[in-house]
Formats: sequence, structure tokens, C-alpha cells
Amino acid sequence: MSAGIRTAGARPAHTRSDTRMADRFGDGLLRGLCMLAALLAVLAIAAISYQVVHRASPSVSRFGLGFLTHSTWQPNFGIFGAGTFIYGTAITSLLAMVLSVPLGISIALYLSMVAPRRVRNVIGPLVEMLAAIPSVILGFWGILVLGPFLQAHVEPFLHSTFGFLPIFGPTPTTGSGLFIAGLILTIMVVPIIASISRDLFLSVPRELQDGATALGATPWEVLRGVVLPSSASGIAAAAFLGLGRALGEAIAVTQVVGAGNLIHASLFQTGDTLASRIADQFQGATTRLQIASLFYLGLILLVIGLVANLAAQFITRRFDVSRVAAR
Repeated sequence: MSAGIRTAGARPAHTRSDTRMADRFGDGLLRGLCMLAALLAVLAIAAISYQVVHRASPSVSRFGLGFLTHSTWQPNFGIFGAGTFIYGTAITSLLAMVLSVPLGISIALYLSMVAPRRVRNVIGPLVEMLAAIPSVILGFWGILVLGPFLQAHVEPFLHSTFGFLPIFGPTPTTGSGLFIAGLILTIMVVPIIASISRDLFLSVPRELQDGATALGATPWEVLRGVVLPSSASGIAAAAFLGLGRALGEAIAVTQVVGAGNLIHASLFQTGDTLASRIADQFQGATTRLQIASLFYLGLILLVIGLVANLAAQFITRRFDVSRVAAR
């Protein structure tokens, strides 16, 4: 019986040893898979960057940095410049961010702090469904519905009311241009910012909000002093994520921007963006220099995206440091 007891007592130790070995194996396997995934991501970025730089090198050698400011794009004469497209990308993305950031944050605040649960369960998925609409469908809607509506009602009103500002410049308009492209991008960016911001607001500890309320804070003071500071870094990251979507969108913008080759102060005039010009002309490019110039546009877009991501990380860290210091 004693031998049986010793034998029975030895089994749990053997089992614990096997369990520890299995855990160590699992930890090593998980670490290896994560490192492999990170390495694959780095290799993919490096491969993409190399191809873009290599294919753009003939145009870089031919035009140099003057390509960034030159605004003429004439494939038949071998003259290429990205100034118009950089301007169009900056204007449409800026317009999209100016409109989508307050809209997205407002929607998130309503869904997380104001709306009843039944309303939240209905509106929340509908907002997120906007992100699932294919960009080509949004482009068609912009051509058939939004463009004619803007041309008939919104743009004449803005011109008559704010016509003294160059951005709301001369009419008539065609229903396509930088303004409608910015609105289409706004529709595409809003669900990204709203969805991420809502999750951030819901993650703010309820105890902090209740404590501020118990000390006599109004709902606005709770929002301004507790909810927004706790979520500031995440909101900044969400905004830059939306900016990345706006910078790189091609199909929907191509359908509504008008493919203009000139820089206009008015938002109502046609224009073009970096991504739109690449999508519009790459398949029909006829010369090696034109293809290289399109890759040069892609290189510029790649650098802009890199700078935007670095800026997002810098702002996020500043918010985190400020919040820790405040504590």
C-alpha cells in the first residue's frame, strides 16, 4: 500500500514537469511566430520600397527634386511634374480630415455616452457599415447623386455666401472637382475614426467618470476633463489612420475629381491626386519615362505615408507622456 501511495504521489510531479515543458514549448513557439510575422512585415515593406525606388529611378535621375514643384504633365512631350497632384492630395485629404475628425468624434461620443443601448445597437453597426462599402460604389454615387446635388444647390450657395474667399471661387461648376473628392473621402474616413474613438471612450474606467460626477462635475466637464484626456492618444492615432486612408484612396477619387492638370485656388475646380493619377494612367502608360514618373508619384505617396505615421507615433507618445506626468 505504501508503494502504491508513493507511486500515486509521484504522478502529479511528473505531470507538473510535463506541463512546464509544454508551456515553455508553447511560449517559444508563440515568440517565434510573432517574430516571424514581424519579420515578414518588415521584409514586405522593404521589398515594396525597393521596387518603387528602383522603378522610379529613371524619372528621379531625369527630373530630380524639381519634379515635386513642376506642375506640367505632358506624356507626349516627355514632361512630367507632380506639383498639381501633391496639391490635390493635400487639399482633398485636409478637407476630409477637417470634416471627418469632429464628425467621427461626435458620433463616437453620442454612441458611447449619450445614446440609449437600443439606439446604440442600431446606429453603431450602420456607421461601421460605411467602411464596408466598396470605394467604386461610393464613386458611382458621387457621380450620379452627390455631384449633381452639389452643383445645383451647395456650391452656388457657398459661392454666393463666401465667394469673397478664393476657395469658394467662381462658378459655374461641373459637379466634379476637389470639393466633392474631399466629401467622398470624408464619408470613407468617418467610420474609421468613429469606430475607434467609440471603443476608446467605452474603455475609460467608469469609476473615474463617476468620481468626477460625485465631485460636482457637469457632463461636459467629465467629458473635457476625464474622457477626452484619457483617450487623446488613441484619438490622434485614429485620425492619422483615417488620414492614411484619405491619402491612398484612388478609385473613388478618380471618378469624381475631374483629372485636372492645373492648380486652382477654388475647391470647385477639377484637380487630381497622386493615387488617382497612378490608377488612371498606369495601365495606359506608353513610354518608360512615363512609367517611371508614375512610380515617382508612388514614391512621393510612400514618403508622405511614412511621415504621417511617424507624426502619429510622435503625437501619441507626447499625449502618453503628458498624461503620465499629470498623474
